[in-house]
Amino acid sequence: MPDEIIDCRGLRCPLPVLRTEKRLGQLRPGTRLTVLATDPIAKIDIPLFCTQNGHACEMTLEGEVMRFAIARGPDA
Repeated sequence: MPDEIIDCRGLRCPLPVLRTEKRLGQLRPGTRLTVLATDPIAKIDIPLFCTQNGHACEMTLEGEVMRFAIARGPDA
């Protein structure tokens, strides 16, 4: 179960990744964040951002909605 959810459905790139970055920067290591997005570019941008910044990220597709389950990394 996520600690927080960010709903970015309907937002265009780069807003989903920018909102994800901002919120993760405010959270403690190990906190779980779920991001909901519909912009196809988020499928690339959010996992790439997470990889580059030490966060774990898994994506599932629910119809047109991408659900990113992110765990904030310790060194972010």
